Amino acid sequence: MLRIFTKDVQVPWCSYRRLLHSCPRVEHENPLGLPRRPGPPPQMPRRNAPIQKRSLPHVKKVLVVASGKGGVGKSTIAVNLAFALAMQRHNLSHQPRVGILDLDIFGPSTPKLMGLESAEEPRLTEGGAIIPITNHGLPCMSMGFLLPRSTDSGSNTDTPVVWRGLMVQKAVQQLLFDVDWREHDNGTGLDLLVIDMPPGTGDVPLTLGQLVNVDGAVIVSTPQDVALADVRKGVAMFKKISVPITGLVLNTSYFKCPTCTTPHYIFGQPDSFHSTANHLGAKVLGELPLVAGVSKSSDKGVPYMLEAAGDEEWKSTMKQIADDVWKTLA
Repeated sequence: MLRIFTKDVQVPWCSYRRLLHSCPRVEHENPLGLPRRPGPPPQMPRRNAPIQKRSLPHVKKVLVVASGKGGVGKSTIAVNLAFALAMQRHNLSHQPRVGILDLDIFGPSTPKLMGLESAEEPRLTEGGAIIPITNHGLPCMSMGFLLPRSTDSGSNTDTPVVWRGLMVQKAVQQLLFDVDWREHDNGTGLDLLVIDMPPGTGDVPLTLGQLVNVDGAVIVSTPQDVALADVRKGVAMFKKISVPITGLVLNTSYFKCPTCTTPHYIFGQPDSFHSTANHLGAKVLGELPLVAGVSKSSDKGVPYMLEAAGDEEWKSTMKQIADDVWKTLA
């Protein structure tokens, strides 16, 4: 019999396991440390077991922005696309309410991109739900807001999340179902929630796709073949979990130097990208040029769509992408 030795006391493994399961607060059941809320929690995704997908509370439409590979500018595009969507009324009778949810548990970027690195920890409603933090007029939520801060810098950018898969799945569930997206002066929910996904095809996208009614997915890539290979995997994953593909976006497609108007394809021609899109039956939403101001604006915590002196070609392309997304979601 396997025994656990603790301070010279032998504890049989079966008793040790019962002790863990009888603890009043099991850490992986509530990784964000939220107050217990009434009602049954969302089901955990389990192999070969049917799970009823749910809509997110106070959210009409859900759009995910994803990439098979990291480092392609997905988070930057997700944040700027959210603002571009919020700027277009489309067929709505009012200015749309758009929110941003950062589901990258291990590498959250939204606090930096939204200028909220030093924001206070989110407040809770009386019912124990998380209240999103608003900046530049858009509410947003991220794991980065919940991490402990350094006493030296006051920031949490260097604080790692060291969790196994079960903790990640439960944290994702809490960020999905325990955030109150309503405007607290009039109770109005979101017309659209843009979710910034982590790269790859792991626990987070699978948990989202199995638990939530997702209305569309925008896949971001760069022109290199190594990035396009991961795009094919990402599209296949979303199709497997019945998430519709809204379209593909090619980032850093070309560069225009200040002294000429000729596009320079410094990362390769976009032919392979278009070929991949045709093969997958996915629409190409747009090709964004490489613009130095996008990086500078992101480092300042100001989305490039809000820059008055921003590159008009980049912003025009992003507006067109937003218009196509609204049409598809409608």
